[in-house]
Amino acid sequence: TDEIMQQEIRPLVAVDIIEQLHRQFAILSGGRGKDGAPIITFPECAGFSDIPDEDFLNVVTYLTSIPSLEAASIGFIIIIDRRRDKWSAVKASLTRIAGAFPGNLQLVFVLRPSRFIQRTIADIGIKLYRDDFKMKVPIIMLNSVSDLHGYIDKSQLTRELGGTLEYGHSQWIHHRTAIENFAMTVKTTAQMLQTFGTDLAETELPNDVKCTEELLSAHTDHHSKLKDELKLAVKQGATLLTCIREPVTRSANSKLSPDELENVATVERLLAQLDETEKAFDQFWTKHHLKLEQCLQLRHFEHDFREVKLVLDNLMEAQASFADIGDSVTRVENFLKEQKQLEEKGQEPLEKAQSLALHGEQLIQNNHYAVDSIRPKCVELRRICDDFTNETKKKYDILGKSLELHKQLDKASQWCEAGIYLLASQAVDKCQSQEGAETALVEIEKFLMTAKEHQLSNPKEFYNQFDMILTPEIKANAQRILQKLEDVQEMFDKRQVSLKKLAAKQTRPVQPVAPHPESSPKRGSPKTTRPAGVGTCHAAAFKHTPVSNTHFFCLIHVYFLEQFVNNITPCFFSFSHIINELIETERVYVEELQSIIEGYASEMDNPNLVHLIPSALQNKKDVLFGNLPEIYEFHNRHVLIEIENCIENPELLARCFLKRKEDLQIYEKYCQNKPRSEALWRQCGDSIFFQECQRKLDHKLSLDAYLLKPVQRITKYQLILKEMLKCSKNSEGTAELEEALATVLDIIKSVNDSMHQIAITGYEGDVSELGKLLMQGSFNVWTDHKKGHNKVKDLARFKPMQRHLFLYTKMLLFCKKREENTDGHEKTASYSFKNSLKMSTVGITENVKGDNKKFEIWYNGREEVYIIQASSVELKNTWISEIRKVLTGQLEACR
Repeated sequence: TDEIMQQEIRPLVAVDIIEQLHRQFAILSGGRGKDGAPIITFPECAGFSDIPDEDFLNVVTYLTSIPSLEAASIGFIIIIDRRRDKWSAVKASLTRIAGAFPGNLQLVFVLRPSRFIQRTIADIGIKLYRDDFKMKVPIIMLNSVSDLHGYIDKSQLTRELGGTLEYGHSQWIHHRTAIENFAMTVKTTAQMLQTFGTDLAETELPNDVKCTEELLSAHTDHHSKLKDELKLAVKQGATLLTCIREPVTRSANSKLSPDELENVATVERLLAQLDETEKAFDQFWTKHHLKLEQCLQLRHFEHDFREVKLVLDNLMEAQASFADIGDSVTRVENFLKEQKQLEEKGQEPLEKAQSLALHGEQLIQNNHYAVDSIRPKCVELRRICDDFTNETKKKYDILGKSLELHKQLDKASQWCEAGIYLLASQAVDKCQSQEGAETALVEIEKFLMTAKEHQLSNPKEFYNQFDMILTPEIKANAQRILQKLEDVQEMFDKRQVSLKKLAAKQTRPVQPVAPHPESSPKRGSPKTTRPAGVGTCHAAAFKHTPVSNTHFFCLIHVYFLEQFVNNITPCFFSFSHIINELIETERVYVEELQSIIEGYASEMDNPNLVHLIPSALQNKKDVLFGNLPEIYEFHNRHVLIEIENCIENPELLARCFLKRKEDLQIYEKYCQNKPRSEALWRQCGDSIFFQECQRKLDHKLSLDAYLLKPVQRITKYQLILKEMLKCSKNSEGTAELEEALATVLDIIKSVNDSMHQIAITGYEGDVSELGKLLMQGSFNVWTDHKKGHNKVKDLARFKPMQRHLFLYTKMLLFCKKREENTDGHEKTASYSFKNSLKMSTVGITENVKGDNKKFEIWYNGREEVYIIQASSVELKNTWISEIRKVLTGQLEACR
């Protein structure tokens, strides 16, 4: 129907009636009357009477449509040249014009037949039949063209009518067809640009480099072809303009007729329209091309980011695997070499990461559209680089200290061995004399001087500086060597005491002590051969056995026992502290609730204070306090008592929360009422009634601060359970604590979800009938419906709809989030209902090509499709899991 209507109302063009125009029975020469009226001439035409009415009407209609509206409104002047014809031809012409002329007529000039008889008949005929012509304009009968010149200037008449106006019918037809062809070219070109622009606006940006490059190339090629089409169209218009102006160009004395001037204006207007269309298209293309180039930059950046991130993550994992600080000098040196190799290996990826981060910042400075996507990646790259550099520095520092420590431990061990060897090499029989004792003392003092050279004068202070990096094994080894140093030092001290006594002048002979058989002079020299029984040769003289395995084993055993106590005791005391803190805060909480109920809620029923209560607060106690009395009774009669019973058995705390899982739902009801309570408080909070109650209670804070206590309390339980979990890793009660924490977090989530739910507006049904609220959150949403009207497409349609989704067991609601200021207070969110889908009739497509954060929900066999984009892959997977549970549950229910 639309095509038929368009055909019916489409104006005539020259090509449609080209044959009729060539017959030249009517022409628009371009001449004008004195007042600017267009002149249509009907030249002498032998077969005028044989011209079909339709052809006559089409030609006359076409000629009257060419002049401007301003000229046509003046009225047309018709000149009928019938000088060589008969009166019958004049009559036929006037009759046809009177019955079918579509324009506004001003004058009709008739050049009557020149033969005497026909002129006479014409004079008589015009008098007799004037009324039959039904013309409301004068019909002027002229005897000659000279008479016509009295009405119309010669310059506006063609040579056939004795004028000077140049007119070529074939050229006129050529110009008209050219102008109309050019107009059609302009229209077609504009439509092509519009279609291409719409296609560009609706193009979804790809998610990989290759597809983006292909799309950019395809769009650029298409753009180049369209630009070539534009150039051809402009060239066509310029050529046509030159042809129309050719007479003026050829001769300075020539002038264009008014119709030719209008043709020039028409072509110039079409060229201007073409130029405006091209400028608008170029402006849009510049933006679109920039976005495609930025998209390609982004995809390259994301691709490079993933590659660099993977290498950096591997480096960080490799670095994290270097947890060992070595248990000997050799192993520490090997670790330092490996760390150096890892550092050298990481230089190139680190430089790439820094360069990529710098490139990302340049994109941001160049106003890239994906700033929110690029900036976090730049931050992440710099963070990983800094972490690797800092961790490398930390590793070098720790390994350096470990190397220094092990070298010092080796020196200390060697010093102890040398000292034991020295003591063992001093023969007892040689030390019995004064001279021998003094010699032995000098040897000992000289050896003890080497302790300062090896920084062994205060070994404990030296080792304490490494305490932060010591592993239990290294610490045990250090303790063993320290003990060995103390034992050796004690051995030297006792030997010095003995030798000093021997060196002093004695009044009685010294009783020699028989040496141990292993120290007998019969054996090899002690300076070359180390005694095998060093540990037992001086057992009588010293308290500890320096090389006793049993002694060092005991030290290690005691050390590990101390470590066990140190590791357990802090958590034990922390656990106890947490329980005590929880009980104390629970008592305070119960007391505060009691004071609010007795000091405020009960006072609203006090007859002596009724006059102080504002009218807006009358009968609104339940609104202001909600179910606060119910919360107080629950904590006072159950929670506080059960927590106090956990003092002796802290592991029972988790069971308390698990046992009261259902009871804790009362907080959801309290929080749902909180917006109404706060609105009432803002209206009446400054009343004398509340001031008087606060004064009596001696509260430093006003009532609204105490009404927040329940909200704060449920969050406090979460923090308490988290702290207890830190102190009970891998213990027997860890699983119950984790379950209790999950219970409290679930309650907090349920409270949070319900607070969003009560802010839904515009939904005509009852939200409570939709089942349990499972999830809620904000998403980007696109729609793709098979039915319904097509929306208007503009040239910049890239943005999705922002929708807040509420997932119930029976329904999925689509809402639009709005934020409004409430009486000068902070913004409060509300959710305007837009659409809903019954879960019993929806299907889900978990993965959408091109974006791993998108999924589809479709309705009635994909009649309606909703493409939903989450903020992260994890959030998407969580929603898909919940929706799948709902759909699976419905399927099982049907079965």
